[in-house]
Amino acid sequence: MLEFLFPYKSYSTQMSVLILALRLLFGLLLMWHGLTKIVNFESIVESFPNPLGLGSKLSLYLTIFAEVFCSVGVIMGAFYRLALMPIIFSMGVALIVVHHGDSFAAKELAGVFFAVFVMIFVTGAGRYSLDNFLAAMIRDHDAAKNVVVQSEATPHRQDSERLSGDAPRR
Repeated sequence: MLEFLFPYKSYSTQMSVLILALRLLFGLLLMWHGLTKIVNFESIVESFPNPLGLGSKLSLYLTIFAEVFCSVGVIMGAFYRLALMPIIFSMGVALIVVHHGDSFAAKELAGVFFAVFVMIFVTGAGRYSLDNFLAAMIRDHDAAKNVVVQSEATPHRQDSERLSGDAPRR
């Protein structure tokens, strides 16, 4: 589970800068999109789409959660894959269900967000992310733990000689 949440990958500097730019750009754009929903909450709550039958109010709350709070995780690269799942789901529902019969122009924003967030889910958070930092810490901790376990499993020469009764004579 930890490997899914915090996969450790080696990224080139150029790739990491590109991923960081995508995270910042699309994370901030989606967050702004969600913040406008918070500001206009009272005026849109009654007419907000209810594609999953949860009610307009709960659908709006879940959309705001995905667009605002999960965007923070994407921007920081924190719990990256978990943060992306609600965003991808929300954009997929908007694209496929909510805007099903609409023109391409109405689907375009949800489609772009969906495509970009799926691609960065697959790519990973990059070197400049909280998840990469945590993955390195976990990897280093596991490596140190393995060294301790191996050294405890391999007795020192004197210990093995003492145990076998073949201690050198002085």
